[in-house]
Amino acid sequence: MFSSRTPGLSRLNKTQKASMVGVAAAGVAAVTFSLVPTTAVAAESQAPVQSRATSTVSTSATDNAKTPAVSAIIAKQFSSPDTAAKIQSVVQKTASEKTKAEEAVAKAKADAKKRADEAANRSTVRKPVYKNNLDGWIRESLDIMKKHKIPGSYEGLHRNIIRESSGNPKAINLWDINARNGIPSKGLLQVIPPTFKAYHVKGTPFDIYDPVANIVAAANYAADRYGSMDNVNSAY
Repeated sequence: MFSSRTPGLSRLNKTQKASMVGVAAAGVAAVTFSLVPTTAVAAESQAPVQSRATSTVSTSATDNAKTPAVSAIIAKQFSSPDTAAKIQSVVQKTASEKTKAEEAVAKAKADAKKRADEAANRSTVRKPVYKNNLDGWIRESLDIMKKHKIPGSYEGLHRNIIRESSGNPKAINLWDINARNGIPSKGLLQVIPPTFKAYHVKGTPFDIYDPVANIVAAANYAADRYGSMDNVNSAY
């Protein structure tokens, strides 16, 4: 049978055994020394990569941390009483300026309409109002005569009216030749019905007793026969 002990090992003394342990330890140390530089270099080569990665993560984390902080600052600024007051002031000023602009436009439109109405009123010929008396009848008759180019003056009409009827529009002559012939003279200027009918001016009442219609028809007849009522100084 074989022994488990290494041949000759048992015969070594303590000194020899100690020497062998020292050599082994030296060898391990040598191996360890040879491995350390390689491991250190590897560690150094990896260090920058880890540092950059750590720096990137750190920067990103810092930026993310800043965003809420900035938002909080902005929110705080806009929520402050002074800022809110300034914003409200700007809003009110804008609304006020808008209102003033609208009022200016409305005023300009109203002024333009007023000027247009005034111009229309000036251009519109207003119908004059005549008094219901001899003066008013003569004046209205003169305006109608002017429109129809019938000559005559206030004095000429007034003079003949006073002589013929004393200014009574309902006057009627029942004693002259016309009356005897059944066609009495009537009205302010004592016109017989056939003459009134022949010289009646359109636009006036077809009524021989109407003062204006009577004056205009008589003036129209006198213009045709005498050139103008101004030329008549007696019965015509």
